[in-house]
Amino acid sequence: MEPAEAEAGGGIAAARSSPAAVQATNDDAAASKLSCVTKGYMKDDYVHHFVRRTTKRAPIINRGYYARWSVLRKLMLQFLNAGSGSDDQKRKQILSLGAGFDTTFFQLQDEGLAPYLYVELDFQEVTSKKAAIINHYNDMKEKLGPDASISIEKGEVTSTNYKLFSADIRDIPKLDAVIRMAEMDPSLPTFIIAECVLIYLDPTSTDAIVSWASEKFSSAIFFLYEQIHPDDAFGEQMIRNLERAVARDMLKIYNDFIDSGERRRIERLELFDEFEEWHMMQEHYCVAYGINDAEGIFDDFGFKE
Repeated sequence: MEPAEAEAGGGIAAARSSPAAVQATNDDAAASKLSCVTKGYMKDDYVHHFVRRTTKRAPIINRGYYARWSVLRKLMLQFLNAGSGSDDQKRKQILSLGAGFDTTFFQLQDEGLAPYLYVELDFQEVTSKKAAIINHYNDMKEKLGPDASISIEKGEVTSTNYKLFSADIRDIPKLDAVIRMAEMDPSLPTFIIAECVLIYLDPTSTDAIVSWASEKFSSAIFFLYEQIHPDDAFGEQMIRNLERAVARDMLKIYNDFIDSGERRRIERLELFDEFEEWHMMQEHYCVAYGINDAEGIFDDFGFKE
C-alpha cells in the first residue's frame, strides 16, 4: 500500500517537510491521478502536463483514487446546482486549500460548469511550478481568458474566473488577506475543499482554520477528505463550528453513494481480488462536510440515505 502522502491533494500536506518533499507529494498525487485516467477510471485532459514520468499504480490504489475523485465531484456538482431556480445560480465560488496540481477548474471550464470564481491556495514552491506549467501549455492558458496575468516568480495566476495564490493556511491573517486579494465575496455560496491537508496540521491550527471558514462564509460547504475515522476530534470540531456536519467512511460512500452504474463500469477495468485490504483501507479514509446555509439553498445537499 502506498503512503498516505502519495494521495495527498497538495503541498500543504507536507507542512513540516522540506520544499523538495512538498514537490514530491504533488508529483505522486498527479501520477496517481494520471494512472486512473490512463486506465479509463475518469476523464482529465490536463493532469498529464504535471507528470514527468508515467507510473502504473496498483488496482487498489486506482480504485481508491477514483472513489475519492468521484465523491468530491458528485458533491461539488450538487453545490453548483444548488438553488438552480434563483438568479444567482452561477454566482458561486470554490476555494481549494492545498490545491496542489489539481486541474478541476480546467475540466469544469470544458464542461461549461465552472463557477463564478475558483481560487486555489498552496505553498509557493507548489504554486510557482503550477503557474509555470499553466503558462507553458496553451490548452490551459487559453482557459483563463485574455485578461490573465501569470507570475511564475510569485507563484500567482489571476484571471476573471480563476486565481492561484501562495499561502500558508495556518496563518489566518495572511489567509484573510489572500482571500481579499482574490476578490472572494464572503456573502456568496462557497465550496471549500481540503483534501489530505488538515490532518497534517496541529490541532490548534486546524481549529483556527475551521473556525475561520465558519465565521467568514455564511453560506458554504466545507468538504474534507482525510485518512481518519469520521468520529475523531476533527469531526467533533466541525460539528461545534458549523450548522450541520456529516461524515462517512469511504467504504460506505463507495458502496452507497457513488453511482451503481459507475461502480460496475470501473470494477470491470482491472482484475481485483484485494477485497480484505480494500475494505480495511477505505474504512480508514472518510469524507466529512460541514454546512452553513444562511440562504437556505442546501436542503438537498449531501449523502442521500
